[in-house]
Amino acid sequence: EARWRTSGERSGMLSHTVRRPAVRSALRLREPRRLPVGLSLSDAATLTGSLRTWRDCAIAGLMLWCGLRSMEVLGLHVKDVDIGGRWVTVMGKGAKQRRVPLDPDVASVIDVYLLAERPESDSDSLFLVAKGPNRGGPLTPAGLRTVFRYHREVTGVTGGHPHALRHTFGTVLAEAGVDLAVMQALLGHAHVDTTARYIHLAPAHVKAEFDAARQRIRTQQR
Repeated sequence: EARWRTSGERSGMLSHTVRRPAVRSALRLREPRRLPVGLSLSDAATLTGSLRTWRDCAIAGLMLWCGLRSMEVLGLHVKDVDIGGRWVTVMGKGAKQRRVPLDPDVASVIDVYLLAERPESDSDSLFLVAKGPNRGGPLTPAGLRTVFRYHREVTGVTGGHPHALRHTFGTVLAEAGVDLAVMQALLGHAHVDTTARYIHLAPAHVKAEFDAARQRIRTQQR
């Protein structure tokens, strides 16, 4: 009767039944990733135009014009925003910190929010709950989702999720021909391949520029 043999046994006609460890290729294929989906500029304008508080306008502006992730926005502290110098210090994925240029219009909105709308609070979080029993506490991810869900329903912009605003920012940069390394720094991507996904959303002549930039980056990394 045939039996499974150990790797050291090599005898008999059934030696082919020896259980051997599978040989693994050194080549690893990366799982295909979906392309980021942003909003058209008209849909983005419609969605953000429906916002009624300085806080919500500031949050949307940081994602749409500065490229922040929703969790990065919610993680901001008051001290992280330099309105005069127009910089915002962001704590990104993997606790990696980066400085992002602050759009002047967004800086003005944040300034008004801080002066006229932000509740008195012991919390140093930038964005706080404005009403209800949790007034003065940090705005939560669930609270942010509620805000955007409401405005999607009001405007009919079904794709108006918080992350879509960040993707819109990345798409606009790609279409404007911004250097790939600059895009990577602004968006806080750990790997340039993640940033390169936006290339596929840009016109063909811009794609050629990005391909050249990517090749330069790879050459420098060798």
